[in-house]
Amino acid sequence: MCGILGVVARSPVNQLLYDGLQVLQHRGQDAAGIATLEGNTFHLHKGNGLSHDVFRTRNMRGLTGNAGIAHVRYPTAGSAVDHNEAQPFYVNSPFGIVLGHNGNLTNTLQLQKELFLDDLRHVNTSSDSEVLLNVLAHELQRECKQFRLDVGGIFAAVASVHKRCRGAYSVVAMIAGYGLLAFRDPFGIRPLVIGSNQTEHGAEYLVASESVALDTLGFKYMRDIAPGEAVFIDFDGKLHSLQCAAAPTLAPCIFEYVYFARPDSVMDGTSVYETRLNMGEYLADKLKREWGQHDIDVVIPIPDSSRPSALQLANHLGISFREGFVKNRYIGRTFIMPGQAQRKKSVRQKLNAISIEFKGKNVLLVDDSIVRGTTSREIVQMARDAGARKVYFASAAPPVKFPNVYGIDMPSRHDLIATGRTDEQICSEIGADRLIYQDLDDLKAAVRKSNPAIERFDCSCFDGIYITDDITPEYLDRVEAARGHSKKLAVPDEDQMELDLAMSSSSM
Repeated sequence: MCGILGVVARSPVNQLLYDGLQVLQHRGQDAAGIATLEGNTFHLHKGNGLSHDVFRTRNMRGLTGNAGIAHVRYPTAGSAVDHNEAQPFYVNSPFGIVLGHNGNLTNTLQLQKELFLDDLRHVNTSSDSEVLLNVLAHELQRECKQFRLDVGGIFAAVASVHKRCRGAYSVVAMIAGYGLLAFRDPFGIRPLVIGSNQTEHGAEYLVASESVALDTLGFKYMRDIAPGEAVFIDFDGKLHSLQCAAAPTLAPCIFEYVYFARPDSVMDGTSVYETRLNMGEYLADKLKREWGQHDIDVVIPIPDSSRPSALQLANHLGISFREGFVKNRYIGRTFIMPGQAQRKKSVRQKLNAISIEFKGKNVLLVDDSIVRGTTSREIVQMARDAGARKVYFASAAPPVKFPNVYGIDMPSRHDLIATGRTDEQICSEIGADRLIYQDLDDLKAAVRKSNPAIERFDCSCFDGIYITDDITPEYLDRVEAARGHSKKLAVPDEDQMELDLAMSSSSM
């Protein structure tokens, strides 16, 4: 999962893009990049690390121009360590194009072969985002008329991208000499919004992964970019838009609302904060049905994203809500840390219990979800060490049983604690006295309660139903192998070896 920004403004955009990356930092902590355009010259700086580590004053001075795109990365495809895979990516043919991508393509191998054997394009990394850039560049080249593009040709190229690419992709791209292009996959799996700012010199436009970026950067929210839609903003500040997919349907990733998005964002007409409150209500109703005369003394959230759910659950049960953990905000996410040992160690560094809230009490800990179970196990033990008499555990999301292939780095099925285990077995694994999960239908209802117009969701990590309808068990095996290889050695997986063989055979 990543965060993307794109802007066409009337004044230099380097500071604006940097500030936007700070706001979207929660969407990716491994790499960051900014590309600006001055005349027909791109200025690009990117690297591994947090935004404030990647960009120094000397870097910012070089990022001149009134238009640009920016990206924060958390790797799910490609290498987790190779700085060359930081975005934006750049190609110089048929025009200078830079691109940032949030999501994950599911037919990358097929596209790599097509690019090499048919389109005569070279991809230099294992990133699916670079593949997507080259597919877009090739389709734009096909739409050139006398070496020139028009808006209709740009939208036709996006329509061709939709026909060729499968999976999740929200994209910002800048085409030298033309303008800023943004588009979203036909299912709208990953979020993308657009806002405007009126200045004395004319309109400015900002595209971003979440509405919170618009709020903090002084842009007025206009709308979400629709599934399959493309938006093009030329350098004169004129906005064009067109539906470029044959049969678009809105099916956003429901895990965005559970965990990833900031609570102050609105995505697809739905307040993230409100949906998390709703999750707490539904979870409280289930607890009343299944636990009957409970003996819970206090509800304690595991910070931060579970706080609204825990608060609303406590309110509906008439139980005290207390803050029992203090979070160290200078430790990286345990969710994306490689290695169980490192993850276990980091939990104690990241959270510290307030003993007075636990001592002698029966506590209900509320988390947004349980993925591997390592963090949950450590937190339950922390509560016991702080003096809790009994420790109950509630998850605002259903059991995570399947990998996510659309841009969230869910681990191997074998590493997911809910795969192949009953709720009772999971409860025992994490060391809790009792465990309750949200029902999937209730989770859907919690989001839909804020926006009834959303009829479908991608819930694949919970139910194993992949919205693009192209995911097989063999595909999941290859994805898991590729993720394991990239984290350990950053070496090609079997798919890449197959591609290498096709390339070497074609050159003989």
